[in-house]
Amino acid sequence: MYRQSIIKAARPALRLQSRAAFTTTARSMAGETGAPRPTGQLHGDAFTKREKANEDFTIREREKEKLLELRKRLAEQHDHLKKLEEHIDELSKNSGGEQN
Repeated sequence: MYRQSIIKAARPALRLQSRAAFTTTARSMAGETGAPRPTGQLHGDAFTKREKANEDFTIREREKEKLLELRKRLAEQHDHLKKLEEHIDELSKNSGGEQN
């Protein structure tokens, strides 16, 4: 009788353990979900590879736009410096330094 009461008292705990084992098993069998991976791995699922490729492409496009903007600003600065040099030359000729 005492043994039966101990078994009945332990059954709810056994049921919880069996449920936990089942959910853990189902969770581990779910497969790859595209979660972040350590950078040392060379393989991954297709979603991870596609996501990385899209991010790399976006970054390259942003850098290309920044580079084009810098080149444009550099050309504007060159034009401005050329105009200033011409202005300085004109002033120096008119001040009597070089009379041609």
